[in-house]
Amino acid sequence: MTVPQRAALYLRVSTARQAEHDVSIPDQKRQGEAYCASRGYQLVETYVEPGASATNDRRPEFQRMIEAGTSKPAPFDVVVVHSFSRFFRDHFELEFYVRKLAKNGVKLVSITQEMGDDPMHVMMRQIMALFDEYQSKENAKHVMRALKENARQGFWNGSLPPIGYRVVAAEQRGAKTKKKLEIDPLHADTVRLIYRLALEGDGTTGQMGVKNIVSYLNRRRIFTRDGGRWGIGQVHRILTRRTYMGEHEFNKRSKTKELKPVSEIVTVPVPPIIDRETFDAVQARLKARNPKVMPGPRHQRPNHAHRPHPLRQVRRSDDHPHRQGRALSLLCLLHEGGGYRRDHLRALAQRVEVAEGEVRIMRSKTRLLQALTGKTSVNSVPTQGLKWRAVREPDENYVYAIAL
Repeated sequence: MTVPQRAALYLRVSTARQAEHDVSIPDQKRQGEAYCASRGYQLVETYVEPGASATNDRRPEFQRMIEAGTSKPAPFDVVVVHSFSRFFRDHFELEFYVRKLAKNGVKLVSITQEMGDDPMHVMMRQIMALFDEYQSKENAKHVMRALKENARQGFWNGSLPPIGYRVVAAEQRGAKTKKKLEIDPLHADTVRLIYRLALEGDGTTGQMGVKNIVSYLNRRRIFTRDGGRWGIGQVHRILTRRTYMGEHEFNKRSKTKELKPVSEIVTVPVPPIIDRETFDAVQARLKARNPKVMPGPRHQRPNHAHRPHPLRQVRRSDDHPHRQGRALSLLCLLHEGGGYRRDHLRALAQRVEVAEGEVRIMRSKTRLLQALTGKTSVNSVPTQGLKWRAVREPDENYVYAIAL
């Protein structure tokens, strides 16, 4: 008696709205069950993806299916889809997962695009996948064009509005309701408070940084819109978002969070919560506090021409009991070209600190003197080309030793 092959159905639509109102998933399921019955497959599992794009693999049910299909032994022998575009709309990813399943003896079949296993049918499947990918990108291009035009007309394209705003119906165009942003009085005062703390403080302190603002809000139990605690990222986004001065930027970042060219960004006028002068003052304040943009004195490169030499700051430490009986030495390497070999230093030293223009070596005084005079074996420091002597004053291009 022939054992029937076990099959798993994978059903998908692109958006949650389609999952709620469309008949696509019930139709895919009906056709899939009829296909399995006609081929004699035993349907053992159904994976439903209600509202997920097939341009990537960030799909929970898809990953659950792949994990099951690549486990040993696999719980099914065939994955049935309505069309290859339900499985993937990226030709490279499609082939990647088809081969991944095939290595475990699991085959992908399409109800509407039946293919064999010979090279010509494999090529046809790959060509179909290329067309599916092209169609997906074309659809995305047309959708983005419509969204940008909607934004140019001053309408909101959906998604959660920024804190301090709410979405309201603006006008009716046929069956579609156009929406805009308006100020939410419940949370707008919190936004104004954050800007005031950044510029003026709370009356007892001066201007506050982002961390101090977060602490201030959380200590006083001023919650976020969702009733949670504030975080540094949330407050920083409020302080840097141009929406709050009346200029919402649509299409600013890609799906990978990279900034898009200025020509691709659409500015949507919205009611301002703060004035432009306040916003610009906060940006200048944040820029001044940013060490990557405006480094403070401790981040600036030191001026070696006027810096006192480290050896001038060395003092005997007889007044420190914990250092008594411990002979350490400090070498400062200041020769041109950086030709000194660090591996020699590491071979003779207990600790090596490499700074700009110098190397500090810490070791017992006896061993350090042996190295300086070349009386050790292979670990000796080569002295050829360098002049060694103990000094009290700095002299460039020499190596110095002094006991602590």
